[in-house]
Amino acid sequence: MITASNNDRESLGFQMEQRVNGVIANTDTEPTMTTTHIPATQNEAWGFWGTMNDQAKAAWPIAITAISDATTRPLESVRTFLDSRHGRHFADDVLNELHADANLKDAIHAATQRWMGWTIGRQTSKQYGIPKGLPYLTGFVIHCEIVEEAMAD
Repeated sequence: MITASNNDRESLGFQMEQRVNGVIANTDTEPTMTTTHIPATQNEAWGFWGTMNDQAKAAWPIAITAISDATTRPLESVRTFLDSRHGRHFADDVLNELHADANLKDAIHAATQRWMGWTIGRQTSKQYGIPKGLPYLTGFVIHCEIVEEAMAD
């Protein structure tokens, strides 16, 4: 699997964000779990949610955190990706895994790993402006993030 290093991402103008998940050490008491607010879909009819149908409610928090962890992008950026047509294609990949008898968590993990293993090629780079060689999933999460920001301006 080819991934862009932190220096590569920064040279492309992408900022690395530190994310804190899991256990935070507390010297006074037992370790506590942090809670992360999972952003709700803004596109129940289409994208990942609409494609997953009756499994969407269970799949959403698993997918959004798995993709955020894999790409190091914020949960809101992943929500934008999952709500897009690219999220629909990601859901298709998850459904293919489910039809091959994977459980939901394993299906999402397999799709995430597959999309992280693919890299942006020359044609996709030209079409979407995503740097060539970037992991496919990372590239499209960032692309959706940029498109949403541009539409907000």
